[in-house]
Amino acid sequence: MVVTHSGPLTAEQRERAVLAACPTSSALAGLTAATRLGLRGFEPTEVHVVLPAGAKRPSADAVVHWSTMLGREDVPDHRLPRTTSLERSVIDAASWAATKQAARMLVIAAFQQRLTNVRRMRDALSRRGPCRHRAVIVQSILDAAGGIQSLPERDFEAIRILAGLPRPSRQTRTEGRHRRYYLDVWWEEFRLAVEIHGIPHLAVEQWSDDLHRTNELVIDGRRVLVFSSFAIRHQRDLVIDQLRRASGR
Repeated sequence: MVVTHSGPLTAEQRERAVLAACPTSSALAGLTAATRLGLRGFEPTEVHVVLPAGAKRPSADAVVHWSTMLGREDVPDHRLPRTTSLERSVIDAASWAATKQAARMLVIAAFQQRLTNVRRMRDALSRRGPCRHRAVIVQSILDAAGGIQSLPERDFEAIRILAGLPRPSRQTRTEGRHRRYYLDVWWEEFRLAVEIHGIPHLAVEQWSDDLHRTNELVIDGRRVLVFSSFAIRHQRDLVIDQLRRASGR
């Protein structure tokens, strides 16, 4: 690669220079690739590149990873410079993230920004094989399906038992002022509903509809607790405490 000016390299020039120093089957990867493909809010400060397993580390200034899975499904031939697919890039970036929370944020952002869907993310993860933070990545993909249906039955059931609450009704239908609603969890004896949000979203209309729905439930005399599926899985003590206080147990 030849640069025809004496000034600092642009981000794209730097990425191309790094890739030119790598074996021909290498690709831009992780946050570098995901940002190129439209992911916003996670711009990398370093260039991430993935090399075929066993390849020699290049002399270029980059964060280098190796992989045995660099086929056409994960590194499309038509894209230049060579870049891992959006789904593979997000999964790699999540697996290389420092914390579980950071990994979850990356996966959720891809759905929030409407860059992918559940099927494509599942397919990419199935090819990725074992990786760091895999359980959180799987959970976050499932959360994209939304609500309590994305949670294994045992997750909320374990919390219910620990909170000392009776078995609730699930997906209970109720009539609002203008439309029909379904309650994720409902205890008639406590007049208490629990709503579980699988994935936060950036769609303003949907967010507004969710708020109006909760308001309608409260106006109708119900009390409503709202939890994220992340809280159900990873913040049980908080959820149990609020359930007990809301139910008077």
